[in-house]
Amino acid sequence: MTITLFENFRAVFYAPFYAAHALGVYEKEGLDVVLSGGESPSVTATSLLSGEADVSWGGPMRILYTYETQPDCNLVAFCEVVTRDPFYLIGARPNPGFDLAELQNLRMATVSEVPTPWLCLQDDIRRAGLDPDQLTRQESNSMSENEAGLRNGEFDVIQVFEPYVSRLLDDGAGFVWRAAADRGPTSYTTFYTTRQALTDKRDELLSMTRAMYRTQKWLRSRTAAEIADAISSFFPDLPFEVLSAAIDRYKRLGIWGKNPRHAQIGFNRLDAALRSGGLISRGAAYTQCIDTTLADAIIKEDPPSA
Repeated sequence: MTITLFENFRAVFYAPFYAAHALGVYEKEGLDVVLSGGESPSVTATSLLSGEADVSWGGPMRILYTYETQPDCNLVAFCEVVTRDPFYLIGARPNPGFDLAELQNLRMATVSEVPTPWLCLQDDIRRAGLDPDQLTRQESNSMSENEAGLRNGEFDVIQVFEPYVSRLLDDGAGFVWRAAADRGPTSYTTFYTTRQALTDKRDELLSMTRAMYRTQKWLRSRTAAEIADAISSFFPDLPFEVLSAAIDRYKRLGIWGKNPRHAQIGFNRLDAALRSGGLISRGAAYTQCIDTTLADAIIKEDPPSA
């Protein structure tokens, strides 16, 4: 059975998705999973609704936002993979005692490519008793532009993910002030599809979930260098040392789930951030957006590591 899997975009924190392909886990489960897309995160949901793809990976943010604008969309997540926020605040100087209140007096640049990193950060800022709208913030830059701006002194602190973090740290041009993963569980990336596909292709999606659980077990038992070696072909322009260092940081932060079950605590934290940031008001309930039956069945089955 062939499953068309729509890639959100290419990123190091999606390592489990690439590892499943690199290790041939889908084939071992009797599936032909064809990786497609990757042009823009904004089209992952529409690719499912149009029938262009069977499954997408992406943030539950896309599911919640689609329900906000299309209440009858029937999108549903069934296998969580990235359970914590993979973004960082990187400053131009060492600042081991960093507090969010310091942002009031700093020049900051945040992520523009996707909305979730800023939506989550602004929620953290509100919870700290501050008004994110009062900060001096460059919001339209790409992460590459943010990196360059930190290096040339244009900004005091930037929001980026790996491998920008490792490059800045290796050059002594940036310092970790805050890892967003330290916030705790925040639903970040999942497999999702339509309710109809969840019924019509249930056996295939159960096999996909099993493959991912086996991959999750493999990731937990391997070193960062072993993981980097497995997925390096997906990042041909990234030096191996940088890729390995980025994976090591993500492993230590615990951003990848231990199993495919979508925890409600992480969903609730994401939902709250999207509401406080004004992206959604109506939204959708956990039970409408999430189906845990496949994950529960596979966890009970307890398949071996990939």
